[in-house]
Amino acid sequence: MNDNITYLIDFIALAVIYFIFFYKKWKNRGKDRLLINTTMYVYISFVLYFTLMPIIVSIPFVFNHAYMPMNLNIFEDYFLGRGDAVRQIFLNVIMMIPFGFFLPIIKKQKLWSCALWTFLFSLGIELIQPLIDGFRSSDITDLFTNTMGGIIGYILYIIFKPLIEVIIKYLRSNH
Repeated sequence: MNDNITYLIDFIALAVIYFIFFYKKWKNRGKDRLLINTTMYVYISFVLYFTLMPIIVSIPFVFNHAYMPMNLNIFEDYFLGRGDAVRQIFLNVIMMIPFGFFLPIIKKQKLWSCALWTFLFSLGIELIQPLIDGFRSSDITDLFTNTMGGIIGYILYIIFKPLIEVIIKYLRSNH
């Protein structure tokens, strides 16, 4: 099947899930909730695109290849000078900054709670990746760098919290 179609199937499924389960509920809570929750949903959809997709067309083939266990040697690729380890580390940190930034806006969080949720989100991705196909692997370095990205996102949230509160107040007043 054409790669574009396999991704399109996943995005259609995500759109259907959004409109059936979330849109009306978030809209009823106000423009501010709709905007921030939808932004987080779109962000998570893109994380899934970069880390797991195509998912739906891969489901029938989940058990057609060996499951590779997680590499538990942190920063092994970097220390051994493999490939583009520095780029991968940087991208994994960057990828999770929005998660750490938006999560406390959606639901009040302390730093450690946000770090835990970022860790669990990343762990879910890392455990599912090898199931999708035999070419994906999971890595403790990704788990660590993703979690660090979430923590950086939370710190950015704290820095910009006064501005965020002004924006939310503005959105609520223009309801």
